Amino acid sequence: MTNFTYPRAEKLKKNTEISLLFEKGRWKTHGNLRIIVLKNKPSAPIEEGKFAVSVSKKFFKKAVHRNRIKRLLRECYRLNKGLFRDAFGEQSIAMLFWASPELPAQFRDVEAQFISLCRSQKKP
Repeated sequence: MTNFTYPRAEKLKKNTEISLLFEKGRWKTHGNLRIIVLKNKPSAPIEEGKFAVSVSKKFFKKAVHRNRIKRLLRECYRLNKGLFRDAFGEQSIAMLFWASPELPAQFRDVEAQFISLCRSQKKP
């Protein structure tokens, strides 16, 4: 049975981890999604995988719209966690961004882009 949870331990919240991610992480863009990933390396040891979502205030002025997109992105991760971990590794930290000024119409559109982003990633 697949684990469809998104527990607190998987959430990327520490400023030190986020700054490390922006300093040493690698960017990848596919469609309207942009991700920054830092895989486990000797220079940056990562104990467990963590994930975060961010939406730009520049594109979406209203918090309602930003929160909706964040909910959709977190749900995509939660439902496709196995595919994400296969693509980016078990011990990696990542932050996902919505890189488009248009609000997604349906969850299926966001999920299709998320799946294609994971599939386009080279295997570790």
